[in-house]
Amino acid sequence: MEQQEWMRAVERTFVVRSPKQQLATFGSTSITYYVVTEPIYQETDEGDPEGVIRTGKVVAARPAIVTPSYAMNLQGFSSEAYEYLRHLARKFGPNRPGILYQYTNEAHKVEIVKGVPSEIAGRISSDLDGREENLSVVLVGVDELWDIALLKFMYEFTSSSAIQNAQEMQGLGLFDAQPHLSGAPKAAAHQIERLFIEVERGADPEILKRELDRWGLFEQYEARFLNLFRRSG
Repeated sequence: MEQQEWMRAVERTFVVRSPKQQLATFGSTSITYYVVTEPIYQETDEGDPEGVIRTGKVVAARPAIVTPSYAMNLQGFSSEAYEYLRHLARKFGPNRPGILYQYTNEAHKVEIVKGVPSEIAGRISSDLDGREENLSVVLVGVDELWDIALLKFMYEFTSSSAIQNAQEMQGLGLFDAQPHLSGAPKAAAHQIERLFIEVERGADPEILKRELDRWGLFEQYEARFLNLFRRSG
């Protein structure tokens, strides 16, 4: 895709109705979306105007506290992203905490209805207001690049939620460095303790092992980890 194409899509994207709540700090958030576009064929069709409505859900996982060194052990980033993480580690230190947001998109259906996109979006918004749907968003975008509209919204929505999320985490001391854990944040200790409990209840110990490796803390917990197998034996 040419840069000018997605830039055009971003410029023509606007939010008609925003969610009435922000992203949850200590839980997942499910946002229903309605992306309204003018169909491609409308440019040459002289009939009555029509609009395409794409609906679905974006599920935001619970925001996670990570550090550059932790993120370097996650899979799925580009080589440029890993280079940026190395830059952050050099500039701020390997244990500088930040917040990681992860999303999944669950597309539901596509409808074609009569009317121009802005009018259709307005009707949907009024209906959602009447039903007090607090976690729904209505967007107008470009048909062939409709997901650009969704990405633009999620970026801006995440940015607006991040300050509140960070304040609530900071209020609980979750960013605080733990000297006995090589400076890893308090959130790491909480996560590891939770996973130990889950493994004791029958969860897969490999999940715990991966988390310890990501934080670079396996040596600190090695004896306790191996003791899980001695007790089960």
